[in-house]
Amino acid sequence: MITAIAIDDEPLALKIVEKFAAQSGQISLAKTFTQTHEAMQYLEENSVDLIFLDINMPSISGIDFFRELKVQPKVIFTTAYSEYAVEGFNLNAVDYLLKPFTFSRFQKALEKALFQLKMHAPDTAVVEPFLTVRADYSLIKIFLKDILLIESLDNYVKIHLQAQKPVLARMPLKTIADMLPKASFVRIHRSYIVPVDKIKSIRNKTVFIEGHELPIGSSFERELMEFFEDRSPR
Repeated sequence: MITAIAIDDEPLALKIVEKFAAQSGQISLAKTFTQTHEAMQYLEENSVDLIFLDINMPSISGIDFFRELKVQPKVIFTTAYSEYAVEGFNLNAVDYLLKPFTFSRFQKALEKALFQLKMHAPDTAVVEPFLTVRADYSLIKIFLKDILLIESLDNYVKIHLQAQKPVLARMPLKTIADMLPKASFVRIHRSYIVPVDKIKSIRNKTVFIEGHELPIGSSFERELMEFFEDRSPR
């Protein structure tokens, strides 16, 4: 079970997070805060895995608060203002909950956090997530954390990897999409799937990933933003 805190200047909003956290059974909500300076002091003395953090607060924005943390846990931003979504995304937020959010939407965000924490867990006994594809007459194991992007080339997919040669496998893009965890990979174009945590920035309908500039297809733009806004399920 992961440990979390929640920060929001609205007590009612904190009650909702408390209720949903208890309902999920997957998270221990250690404390809640309406004052950011109290939360900052707590985090200087205690470690947590995850913060539920309101963006629009009177003394300091949630985004500025998170930037000031010396040790940054995973964060799920909560706010009533959708215009903050991209800025929160650029801070590698796990997710972005637009108030008022439902329990199912809360649970979806929590599952993303659990998956990311598992991927980065220091316990070497835990097997890192991977997929297996057939290429060059061999079965090749590809760790998900190494994937930069997946590109469709007619009947093939080209899997671009960090510090490794790309792997060319004969399969349609949809097939490999079904093999990937929906919480961590998103299709941004009819020709591209990307891991969310590798995206450096989004600008002018373009996704930037370590030397790659990828267009966002108009029919996939909504799906990309669903990682940060409370939309209908995909």
